[in-house]
Amino acid sequence: MDAWLDMAPPADGSRLELIYGHLYMSPAPSGEHQFAGYRLARLLEDALSAAGGPGLGLYVVPAVNVRISSAWRTALIPDVAVLTCPPTGASFAAGVLAAAVEIWSAGNSREERETKKAAYAAAGVPWLWTIEDVAGQVRLSVFQLGAEGYEQVATGTAAAPVHVPGPVPANLDLSRLKP
Repeated sequence: MDAWLDMAPPADGSRLELIYGHLYMSPAPSGEHQFAGYRLARLLEDALSAAGGPGLGLYVVPAVNVRISSAWRTALIPDVAVLTCPPTGASFAAGVLAAAVEIWSAGNSREERETKKAAYAAAGVPWLWTIEDVAGQVRLSVFQLGAEGYEQVATGTAAAPVHVPGPVPANLDLSRLKP
């Protein structure tokens, strides 16, 4: 994992993650992908402000390095992260993630999705949100970590606001995630 942390970020904007000791490079996210991540981060910031702001000790940041586990030799870059510490430094231990958000693209294989979900669960990340485009509709799935792994506790599309229970309760208008 130290070698991964020492690597310079790819100059072309692609993302370099470490999964089970193997480097996995994905192309730079599309404009739509970046737009959705940015807008979701803004929606989360608004929800945090409405719930009490900085006093909650939560910080929303896009695309940060997260050290999942040295034993798993896994380090990921969620599209949006909610941290329980100020966002200073080049990487963060999974233990300071209140939530990780992955925006799935058509190129993300089922295996990659399941591997990342399992890695976040094994690392004890309390909340995992996934966003994907299904037949032109944004779909959000919210998972909360339980005794048996992640349990889906909310899902919705842009057709109506979606209530998410955590890491901060909010009603999200997913139509704002598309340009």
